Amino acid sequence: MRAPLDSSPDNPEAAAIDLPGGNTRHAQATRDRDLVCRDFRDALGSFATGVTVLTTLATDGKPIGLTISSFNAVSLDPPLILWSLACDSPRLAAFRHAGHYAVNVLAANQEAISNCFASRDEDRFDALVFTPGLAGVPLIEGCSAWFECSHEAHYPGGDHLIFLGRVQRFARGQAADPLIFHAGRYRRLHSNSEC
Repeated sequence: MRAPLDSSPDNPEAAAIDLPGGNTRHAQATRDRDLVCRDFRDALGSFATGVTVLTTLATDGKPIGLTISSFNAVSLDPPLILWSLACDSPRLAAFRHAGHYAVNVLAANQEAISNCFASRDEDRFDALVFTPGLAGVPLIEGCSAWFECSHEAHYPGGDHLIFLGRVQRFARGQAADPLIFHAGRYRRLHSNSEC
């Protein structure tokens, strides 16, 4: 493996890295920003994640929600989670002002729900079975798990806003296997019988 080039502010183009298999890739920090962002997103897609739907109530009491994969645990004591939302999301204001929201961890058979909440369709809850949780926030039926949270804080994070939630209640569903997202596609867990 060769030594990395100096990627100081005087030489921003020289960020070469040796990759397995002898491939070398040059990241040009100031050139073709869209390509770099796309490549960065593709590289992040190599990390498999669960799929969640965040739900809350708008100020008019109407349920709203969206699909995210940026959910993560932060602390066990106190129980804290985080997730992020793009600053240009039309639902940002509602979540920013919400006192409560729920993280619905989708089960392997809920791909259609993920697609519905990832769309721009306004009638996402019309054909959906859900029950009201804390503060009336919708809990989607059939999920692998639910985390009902109160809003703890939010922080700027580049082109996203990072939300920190305090878990008030949680439950596991009967659906054991979660829906997985990896490399731009939905995936499912499978057991290896040779273990």
